[in-house]
Amino acid sequence: MARNEPELPPDDAGRIRSVTEFTREVKELLEGGLRPGWVRGEVSNLRAQASGHVYFSLKDAGAQLSCVLFRGDAARQTVVLKDGGQVLAYGGISVYETRGQYQLIVRAVIEHGAGRLQQELEKLKQRLAAEGLFDTARKQPVPLLPRTVGFITSPTGAAVQDFIRILTRRGWTGRLVVLPAKVQGEGAAAEMAAMLHEAEELGIFDLLVIGRGGGSIEDLWAFNEEPLVRAVAACPIPIISAVGHEIDYTLCDFAADVRAETPSGAAELISSHYVACVERVSQAGTSLVATLEGAVARAREKLDHARSRLRLLTPVAAIEQSYLRLDDFGNRLNSALRAATQGHRESLAVVRSRLAGASPEKRVQQESHRLLALWKRLESASPASVLKRGYAIVRDADGRPVARAKGLKPGQPLVNEFHDGSVRVRTE
Repeated sequence: MARNEPELPPDDAGRIRSVTEFTREVKELLEGGLRPGWVRGEVSNLRAQASGHVYFSLKDAGAQLSCVLFRGDAARQTVVLKDGGQVLAYGGISVYETRGQYQLIVRAVIEHGAGRLQQELEKLKQRLAAEGLFDTARKQPVPLLPRTVGFITSPTGAAVQDFIRILTRRGWTGRLVVLPAKVQGEGAAAEMAAMLHEAEELGIFDLLVIGRGGGSIEDLWAFNEEPLVRAVAACPIPIISAVGHEIDYTLCDFAADVRAETPSGAAELISSHYVACVERVSQAGTSLVATLEGAVARAREKLDHARSRLRLLTPVAAIEQSYLRLDDFGNRLNSALRAATQGHRESLAVVRSRLAGASPEKRVQQESHRLLALWKRLESASPASVLKRGYAIVRDADGRPVARAKGLKPGQPLVNEFHDGSVRVRTE
């Protein structure tokens, strides 16, 4: 026996296992030791059996794993498996003892990237919704007849061409301004948010549309980025979100004032009220023409009837009677005018008489004379007037008037005040 070969134990010791026993131990070890979990890889060797079971392999650069998706689980999946597709598979390990092969029993499959992005999308959606960013009370009504519409999108995409084609086909007469921005890839959300702010600063838009054509969740991810979603929610201009196809939903759809299923649907929404108004105007025009034609027809009938009656009656008597009535009305009118004029003249004379009686002019003259008399009396009684008549006022050294000689002392200085000056004197 070679030195490196293990020693062969005796068979009766029970240490030699059969292939089935060994495989069963491996099965118990793997299935009991490995908990179910997610495995990421590329789908290959895809086979769908008539029984409904689906067999495939998951591989990456270093290994390959056999997988089976049983009929019941396969019917519940929304992901369409295809060779080369990157997926996340959830399941547990199992050993197929007949072949001694282990395989993954798959219970759920989601697209790799889509699953991660979907989880991020749901978390962000819940957080923004908790802030009230998607509340209905925040949303603005979309104008029924917008005159200027701005479309934030890629100017070379098919979405803008469909948008313009539908507006043209429906005869919309407003003004459309394409605000160019990236709608996919790095920096797309920032460009669209910047274009929103530029639209606000321009101040010419009645309505904004933001959107693009359909695509995968990765293609549409720019419309889920938080800065753009917040910019859409905060924009003072009403916004229609038109991203992807009918089944595609982005956070911009929830933040916008209105969601359109597609850019074409947004064009139809914008032009729907205009088309309805055009139809109403057309119907009103048709109704107006019919009404006018009916009125003209009835007037013609009345005219023909009047012509027939006029032929039967001579107009001379009617004209003479009209002359008489005209003269009578003229005379009555003149009499009424003269009477009214005379009455107004008399009333005016009475008012003038009353006004003259109530005029303050006479009283002003009387009061003026009375005031002049009072002034003259006051002037004659003033000290200056008395002094002019030859009188004098005697004042003591303090300037107080001396009314009596009694009480004066010899040699006491006094002042005699005349109308033309003062003289100092002393008593004797």
